[in-house]
Amino acid sequence: MQDEVNEKVVALSIKGAKLTAEMLQKAMKEVLSQVKKEVDKQAIPHGKQTLRQLMKQNAGVSNIEITDGNIKAFESTAKKYGIDYALKKDATETPPRYLVFFKGRDADVLTAAFKEFSARKLTQEQRPSIRKVLAAFRDKAKQLNTNRQKVKNKVQEESL
Repeated sequence: MQDEVNEKVVALSIKGAKLTAEMLQKAMKEVLSQVKKEVDKQAIPHGKQTLRQLMKQNAGVSNIEITDGNIKAFESTAKKYGIDYALKKDATETPPRYLVFFKGRDADVLTAAFKEFSARKLTQEQRPSIRKVLAAFRDKAKQLNTNRQKVKNKVQEESL
């Protein structure tokens, strides 16, 4: 009981005999900044975080494996769906594995995010590369230019 009272009491100390409005304002700003720091320490992190922070939330952790090339794309999808996750690199194997740890209650949201992520990856793979298309058009343009004959006609008109 006593500890709760001590935590809730805000101490305000001011040096000097006269209490002016400016001094009171400075003191209150200092107290509010300290209270804000305390609140920020207790805030639960969201989005990408360390595995230790994820475990502290007592939500039961599950994991899935993801490839190295898909990490950045997954991060944007996870941010969109508001998933709390942690990435862990397993370097014990020769090609390192990447594990995505997430809260157990986020499993349904994660399956929806992975469906969207995989659908987006498939559409990207099916679309032709812009660089390849540009290279093909460049080759066609060169062929057209080589087949074209240069015509030089100099005609001088008489002016009146």
